[in-house]
Amino acid sequence: MIAIGLAGWGDHDELYNPGVRAGDKLAHYAKHYPIVEVDSTFYAIPSMETCRRWSDMTPPAFSFIVKAYKGLTGHDRSQPGFTELESTMKPFLESIQPFWEAGKLKAVLCQYPPWFDCTRENVQVLRETKSLIGDLPAALEFRHQSWFSDTFRAKTLQFMRSEGWIHSICDEPQVAPFSVPTVLQATHDQVTMVRMHGRNVSGWSQRGNPNWRAVRYLYNYNRSELQEWAEQLRSLEQQTEEICVVFNNNSGGDAASNAKQLMNLLQMDTLPLAPRQLDLFE
Repeated sequence: MIAIGLAGWGDHDELYNPGVRAGDKLAHYAKHYPIVEVDSTFYAIPSMETCRRWSDMTPPAFSFIVKAYKGLTGHDRSQPGFTELESTMKPFLESIQPFWEAGKLKAVLCQYPPWFDCTRENVQVLRETKSLIGDLPAALEFRHQSWFSDTFRAKTLQFMRSEGWIHSICDEPQVAPFSVPTVLQATHDQVTMVRMHGRNVSGWSQRGNPNWRAVRYLYNYNRSELQEWAEQLRSLEQQTEEICVVFNNNSGGDAASNAKQLMNLLQMDTLPLAPRQLDLFE
């Protein structure tokens, strides 16, 4: 089974007809895609009431991939010790409990920063993090290529299998050492993730530029690239029961249409996008 969705639901204007209120967008989004990545949880831990409201707005078969709060993955360049990790993890897991209770939590996504390289200390961080997440499904994504170097690739994959991590496979620009190659290996029998970040090499690592975040995911996949992924997903299905594909190339507004294109290539049913509104000077 392959499920395709987007990172977030608020910024994809082409999904919504004019006049749709911000608070109603998730319900409209769920008519188009069966999964969504909640990326706002990376910046702040939501209230339990907020997550319950989101869950109630979606159909029974809908699923949420919840991105772990940045304080849990060391994005402030200060990797928390176990005590701090534990104290931060508790309110985060409590906040997303409504997704789990409703049977809609596909995974907690732990995306580690580019400076989180393959060391003994960081392997221990992953063990501690997974133990605190407990029985909830948890996906792991790296941004430092050392984890999949020739030296460590097989060991990294085996570690993920033994610890119960879901592999979040990346399609992203190859900018050494702050990106990882596309490794088409499942590490979990039930679920595998694929995140489509685009291939904007020039914008990937330019943190010094004031508009870095606005252009980092600026990329529109062409038909040939999506056709290649359709074939790879069909092959990957032999390794895992479900594949969740998330398009994160949001900077130019291409994620929603690219997701629809891939769904069409996989012969999935799709709803049409909303009519495009013309700019005043077009």
